[in-house]
Amino acid sequence: MPALIYKKRFVIAVLCSVLLLMFGCKKNAEDKVVPILQQYFEQNILNRDFKVNYAVDINGTDSTEITSDYTGYTFRLEKNTTTNSNTDGPMNAKLNGAVVCTGTWTCTEEYGKLGISLTTPAIPAFGFLNRDWKFTYKGFPVMKLAPWGSAAPKILYMERL
Repeated sequence: MPALIYKKRFVIAVLCSVLLLMFGCKKNAEDKVVPILQQYFEQNILNRDFKVNYAVDINGTDSTEITSDYTGYTFRLEKNTTTNSNTDGPMNAKLNGAVVCTGTWTCTEEYGKLGISLTTPAIPAFGFLNRDWKFTYKGFPVMKLAPWGSAAPKILYMERL
């Protein structure tokens, strides 16, 4: 009889240990990833100048390289100083150093989706940029983007200056 009681206790102790390890470690790993991504985004993207290095608009079987539409422009995603947020803020486009267009940017908390909205004044070439993008590559100096949630194949590479 005592051996049976000890076997049950042993099984219960092992199950409790396994459950603690499964749920305890997962939370710690998730808690560490977001601050690392936030730091990476803040150090490499926010308040830095970028230029369009490569842009292709693909419609059906036609593809048009539109990189030249952005010659001379630099783009900057600025940190939101009002709320001290790393997931949204103002954005501007400069042509030869002078601001010509302003707007906003947003990003998910996991830093996988980047929304661009350059609207004031409306510049036709920026219609291509104004959408939600997903990062396909975050290496620097070039970040590679593709449309978020869209089957329309478009390519955007932005190079940090």
